Amino acid sequence: MEDKNERKLLIREAELKDAAALAQLRLKTDGETEYMDREEGEGYLSSKDFEELIETDQKETKNLCLVAYVDEEIVGYCRCEGNKLKRLSHQVTFGIAILKDYWGLGIGRRMLEMVITWSEEKKIHKINLSVLASNKRAITLYQTYGFIIEGCLKDDKRLSDGEFYDTLLMARLSNK
Repeated sequence: MEDKNERKLLIREAELKDAAALAQLRLKTDGETEYMDREEGEGYLSSKDFEELIETDQKETKNLCLVAYVDEEIVGYCRCEGNKLKRLSHQVTFGIAILKDYWGLGIGRRMLEMVITWSEEKKIHKINLSVLASNKRAITLYQTYGFIIEGCLKDDKRLSDGEFYDTLLMARLSNK
């Protein structure tokens, strides 16, 4: 994909060589927005941690980590993590992070489409995610792709303004 500025977008599965860039990207995205669960520096994952995560995702058939590059710079990633418990093995949990400068370019939409295609190929019945109720743009995107609101965690997060915010639990079920 190319945007109006002719920047080239590449989305692919994460590779070990992406680990250092992913560590920096996660740190930056956590600090750019309050839509993430963590504040900048919390729950820090090092390059080595990302290497281990990528290796795990490459081995596990119900795990997926995608990275988005624009002009050879990593600008986003998303991850699906399955569950080894038999009763939960039909579902994955999805999360996404994109640098704020790259919001609105369709990167999240493209990654979500790839995740949905992957989940259909893997015969995954349910994709779960959580999103701040105030993140209307993300909620609209998810609903466009068939996600439904399954519940609301009241006063789930306290943001920097000291106020409490709700988190929505959303899911997309396969057509069986």
